[in-house]
Amino acid sequence: MPLPPLDVPPFPVGETTWHVLGAGSLGSLWAVRLARAGLPVRLILRDPQRLAAYRATGGLRLVEDGTERLYPILAESLDATTPIHRLLLTCKAYDAAPAAERLAPRLGAGAELVLLQNGLGSQDAVAARLPGRRCLLASTTEGAFRDGDFRVVFAGRGHTWLGYAGRPPVWLDELAAAGIPHAWSEEIHSRLWRKLALNCAINPLSVLHDCRNGGLREHAREVAALCTELAELLRGCGQPAAAEGLREEVERVIQATAANYSSMHQDVARGRRSEIAYLLGHACREASRRKLRLPRLEALQQRLQRHLAERGLPVD
Repeated sequence: MPLPPLDVPPFPVGETTWHVLGAGSLGSLWAVRLARAGLPVRLILRDPQRLAAYRATGGLRLVEDGTERLYPILAESLDATTPIHRLLLTCKAYDAAPAAERLAPRLGAGAELVLLQNGLGSQDAVAARLPGRRCLLASTTEGAFRDGDFRVVFAGRGHTWLGYAGRPPVWLDELAAAGIPHAWSEEIHSRLWRKLALNCAINPLSVLHDCRNGGLREHAREVAALCTELAELLRGCGQPAAAEGLREEVERVIQATAANYSSMHQDVARGRRSEIAYLLGHACREASRRKLRLPRLEALQQRLQRHLAERGLPVD
């Protein structure tokens, strides 16, 4: 039985539209909360076929606290011509730079982008393709996953940090109105490095052991040894604060998300490209560049690459 659409309040004329590229888990979660706060939101989908499929479903479905609702948010394809002044980029890390380059003609000189990708490396690639635009970096601990086409489950409430070299944007008030827990961080790079280390300690092992995050409790010594090298990497990259208490936080995350599959595990299980290049790959490249000898990290990358190759998936 089709769900009745939940009314989305009309937004005030003159408000800057939030364009959201990537109707995945986090993009959909942000889009729904912004829209139901009465803010203008428009999804950007990759092609006319995807747009037609979205329109046929009637909108985004969000499952929150056990209740599913339908939100009829406006959408357009990547080839639309409407100007973009504020863009939330939530696509995969390997798609971020090509997508930004494709949207460049629609972005005004003062356009702002919020980059919400896993790992590191994609943010610099996006900024390099968009001179004159303001690229804000973001890191989040919120949890969501897709369990159907345009259907997202809000799996864990968390916090989002945003940062940039400069003043905080005035539209942070809009995030507050939308119920998106957030803070402006002067140390956003430290937070991104910390998140990368957490992902490197959990995601690859969850793939190789084919388990939910909680299954890594059976591999505690392997996790601990990896955390030791990741902390060394963080200190070597000038991020000592990000290295503090890393092992303890990894253990807390494993416990708190014990029933969840990591994003990398989900990608590999579905035969999709992983973000290895922006997680473990970035960590190993930075270690090599600084001449840091981290044998466990290097061996983990090689094991994961072999695992991906055996399944016919890209190894970078």
